[in-house]
Amino acid sequence: QVQLVESGGRLVQAGDSLRLSCAASGQTFSSYAIAMGWFRQAPGKEREFVISRSGTSVNYADFVKGRFTISRDNVKNTVYLQMNSLKPEDTAVYYCAAGYSLSSIAGEYKYWGQGTQVTVSS
Repeated sequence: QVQLVESGGRLVQAGDSLRLSCAASGQTFSSYAIAMGWFRQAPGKEREFVISRSGTSVNYADFVKGRFTISRDNVKNTVYLQMNSLKPEDTAVYYCAAGYSLSSIAGEYKYWGQGTQVTVSS
């Protein structure tokens, strides 16, 4: 069992940077191949894939376009989403997820956090 808790979401202005954190507890996820991903859901829209990482392999959505990066600290059991050049359309609840592949499909992730709100004003 893995518990995930996101933090770091807040109101920012377009062009700003923001780093989200996802703290994992429970089963140590550094001891085996497990993928960590970020998804987001804007009001009235379906949850969409943002980026995922397993080891040094990264999968990301086209709209990331080099603006977002994912990293993990196995000592702190924390995954980070660094977001740069934020746009109003990035406004959404951001969710951290843990699974066993780099999939962009939400259903293939077994564990989810509660989400953290990111709002980008124009």
